[in-house]
Amino acid sequence: MASSVIYSPSTAAPSSSHTKLFKICNIKQQNAKFISPSSFLGKNLAISNDLNTKKLRSMKKRSSLVNCSVSPPAPPAALLFDCDGVLVDTERDGHRVSFNDTFTERGLGVSWDVDLYGELLKIGGGKERMTAYFNQVGWPEKAPSGDAERKEFVASLHKRKTELFMALIEKKLLPLRPGAAKLIDQALAKGVKVAVCSTSNEKAVSAIVSCLLGPERAEKMQIFAGDVVPRKKPDPAIYTLASTTLGVDPASCVVVEDSAIGLAAAKAAGMKCIVTKSGYTAEEDFENADAVFDCIGDPPEERFDLDFCGSLVVKQYAS
Repeated sequence: MASSVIYSPSTAAPSSSHTKLFKICNIKQQNAKFISPSSFLGKNLAISNDLNTKKLRSMKKRSSLVNCSVSPPAPPAALLFDCDGVLVDTERDGHRVSFNDTFTERGLGVSWDVDLYGELLKIGGGKERMTAYFNQVGWPEKAPSGDAERKEFVASLHKRKTELFMALIEKKLLPLRPGAAKLIDQALAKGVKVAVCSTSNEKAVSAIVSCLLGPERAEKMQIFAGDVVPRKKPDPAIYTLASTTLGVDPASCVVVEDSAIGLAAAKAAGMKCIVTKSGYTAEEDFENADAVFDCIGDPPEERFDLDFCGSLVVKQYAS
């Protein structure tokens, strides 16, 4: 079982290790300062001590000297983001609304409320979600009866739903989650390959990346989405495809996900995975995650950064 870092900004306090670090580094405050949990995470602490035992016992004497330096780890080879719930919290007020508007336009008499849609999100992929729902509760009267025709029917619904969803994105009615743009900028500045790996339609994901992250970031990022792989998350196919296409070792990749099925896909692909909980996924089981946060976060409320991502990869190779 993987060890996880779980951080809750409302309740977290420096751990005992941070407390010890504070005591060591403040032997002479003008030469060292306390490193906060958010900035300490992800960095290798190197402490050089030129004191002998007797001098340590007499720290009150101002002749003591401790030098603390922080050396950031090498960044991961690739940073892979899920889209919905990670870059943007789109599910409840974006995708769900667009599904319902499509059902209304087609006169299907179907509406997914907030709780129901939360259950349906356990199924990866919009077309797969609709198919599973109709198979369980019964197909609408206007739906065809043959399997091939029903597949086309679902595809047409999904196409229209994507158009409606893209209109929401283009109007910028759904903002980026805190820290997403910051972490992408840090990665691109260090030459880290950045990609988005999503079960959502490729057009919808591209719209989010180009409209909300901007064209300059978008042109430096690759998108793996929709039906680019035959099996959706929790199958690892999309992450395996990303690492192969980008030419990087899966073990050197760090994934940012928000759901249990995304976490399962990332781990099955042999990658490190950080979970940033979203509105629908807060209560899911993330025991196997390498770290769990409520978001990525922007300063001064930053939860983690690229150095922290790099530390996870260093840990893997060191273990």
